[in-house]
Amino acid sequence: MAAKVIAATGSAWAFFVALGVIIVWGLTGPVFHYSDTWQLVINTGTTIITFLMVFLIQKSQNKDSKSIQLKLNELIAAHKQASNRLIDVENLSEEELDILHKYYHVMAEETARKISMNESHSVEEAINGALSKHEEHLRRRKKYPEDAGPGETKPPAM
Repeated sequence: MAAKVIAATGSAWAFFVALGVIIVWGLTGPVFHYSDTWQLVINTGTTIITFLMVFLIQKSQNKDSKSIQLKLNELIAAHKQASNRLIDVENLSEEELDILHKYYHVMAEETARKISMNESHSVEEAINGALSKHEEHLRRRKKYPEDAGPGETKPPAM
């Protein structure tokens, strides 16, 4: 049902219906002497419609996002050189995504410096190599919080 409502509200006829409502409302202003009630009618109507549309749009976005993720997961799973560890990457924590982002940034810089652009790199290399430093840093941060309170252990000075 939500898909039908979203499709209908996104159509050209819905725009013209909304435009017609605004024109009729504007033309009835002199009849109602531009009263507070006259203004309240359009304000209340548009507020309610906007409120409901937020939820419909979010539902549509969630469905689209899930569909795109499934398609990307299938492409990753089907490609020989792609790392299957990137399947369901959207479920990683923000810190884990930051680590992967840093790895790919470094990999792009390294690729730009090399003469041969045909060399392949994998996420496994990142996990075994470049990420080990970041993972150690994260482990240290979890073990020794920077803002440790009284009685808590702070990280040793390095």
